Amino acid sequence: MREFATFEERLSAWTTEAMVKVFGLNDSDVNLGVTPTNNDKFGDYQCNAAMVLSKQLKTAPRQIAQEFVDAAELPDFVEKIDIAGPGFINFFLSNTALAEYIQSLENDPHLGAEQVGEGKKVIIDYSSPNVAKSMHIGHIRSTVIGNAIDRLYRFLGYDVIADNHLGDWGTQFGLMLVGYREFVNEEALAAAPVEELERIYVASYNKSKEDDSWRDHAKAELVKLQQGDAENRALWEKFIELSIGEFDTIYKRLDVKFDLYRGESFYNERLPKIIQALEEKDLVKESDGALIVDLEEDGMPICIVRKSDGGYNYATTDLATVESRIEEFDPDRIIYVTDERQQLHFKQFFTIAKKLEMEANLVHVWFGLMRLPEATFSTREGNVIKLAAMLDEAESRALEMVKSSSPDMPEEQQKDLATAIGIGAIKYTDLSQNPKSLVTFTWEKALNMQGNSGPYMQYAYARISSVYDKWQALFPGMKLTDCSINIEHEIERKLAIKLSRFPAAVHSAAENYSPNIMADYLYDLAQIYSSFYQNVPFLKAEEGVRESRIRLCKFTAETLRQGLNLLGIETRERI
Repeated sequence: MREFATFEERLSAWTTEAMVKVFGLNDSDVNLGVTPTNNDKFGDYQCNAAMVLSKQLKTAPRQIAQEFVDAAELPDFVEKIDIAGPGFINFFLSNTALAEYIQSLENDPHLGAEQVGEGKKVIIDYSSPNVAKSMHIGHIRSTVIGNAIDRLYRFLGYDVIADNHLGDWGTQFGLMLVGYREFVNEEALAAAPVEELERIYVASYNKSKEDDSWRDHAKAELVKLQQGDAENRALWEKFIELSIGEFDTIYKRLDVKFDLYRGESFYNERLPKIIQALEEKDLVKESDGALIVDLEEDGMPICIVRKSDGGYNYATTDLATVESRIEEFDPDRIIYVTDERQQLHFKQFFTIAKKLEMEANLVHVWFGLMRLPEATFSTREGNVIKLAAMLDEAESRALEMVKSSSPDMPEEQQKDLATAIGIGAIKYTDLSQNPKSLVTFTWEKALNMQGNSGPYMQYAYARISSVYDKWQALFPGMKLTDCSINIEHEIERKLAIKLSRFPAAVHSAAENYSPNIMADYLYDLAQIYSSFYQNVPFLKAEEGVRESRIRLCKFTAETLRQGLNLLGIETRERI
């Protein structure tokens, strides 16, 4: 058993071993899991082993449970066990064991989370904006959900490669090339590069609708780019460089980092080989001049892999990307984070990848769209709300809150705090909901200091941290580690149980690609702590009891800080 094994792990191992011993079973046939209870009157953990074994033992579950309870010798970390309902076995942990476990976690940088990812490599493909276009609110969910999954997997010991798969190739670049030469405003380009590139594209596109010769010129320039023309290539690379520079400004504000920036163009040379591999396996056929993969037997429509004009589709590029990633990185898993509208595309290309025997565990994490009430933002361009405008608005509103609540705080500190609160509010609003749900974003909910929001969680952390600081000021020279944690009051016990379940929350959030599981855990923890703080004395308690509670308080703050960090949300000691 590992050093910081959770109670769930220990109880599962002990229950399996004890059931084998009591009933004379073959241990290879028994794997009995223990899960947390939803109601503490039924203990801390619960096991349905009696129901699982009923058919095998040809005995009623309740009788199996009773025989087990009567015969099993309890481990030292369990106070008692009893039976509920048709045969559920309930476990009540020892307060001493619970206190000792919390103390042990204080010294573990991973707070008990098993490093299940050691020696394993994961590629996470997320955000993926298009070159020469501003990032808009449609990019926020992929970016923050992807980054939270990225952080969770790194925390569990995985070697994570965060890959920003940029949209940097396609017919639009022919229009960009001719448009740039005709319409560019160098001053505007220097001031706001992507905004100017976007303006150029719109102007060029509109002209192509009115002028056939312009459209033909754009196609000719695109062919030259595809054939490696030095001048067009240099200009195209400039578009990419300017775009990444502006994207990085957004990512820096969001505290998001990538290991790779590889656009679609990176895999161009592989595309003919992908077609060749499909042909060799007899997976493609011609249809109206295009090459398709017929997926009817797989319950899906046809997938075009090469268009009638010789161009390639996204599926072909994605297959080439998988092939490249396998060759270069040999990952255990490749995770794609995109919106729900791309579900069919990923089902198709995952199916084709399997037919091509590409040995990769491909996972599509899809999410619902984010919508906004009408006139939520003051800065609009058409129907597109730019992500930079959303972040500006968040920081502006947060700064008003900070100035109102802390008017004497130095201005630089106010701005720093507003940045943390504003960006955190946007992230938490997204991450606290199931990724597959539709998110309706409102400032009232995002910045609510009372409800389940980012600012509330950040304030909870700061409030808990201040209790420890007050203790230090009142009792200088004392060390918390000189006093053990002792659990006597029921609310202390409830808080300690919740703290002990942090590792399970991390694993569940990562395994299910659902950062909301971590957000739910943290909100519950903050709520339990609030009850703990209100119902027992802290600084006025007697020596020993006081230090025990401050240790619980300090560890709660650290758990909140670490959990919020896994969601990409910054904390501050003072709010």
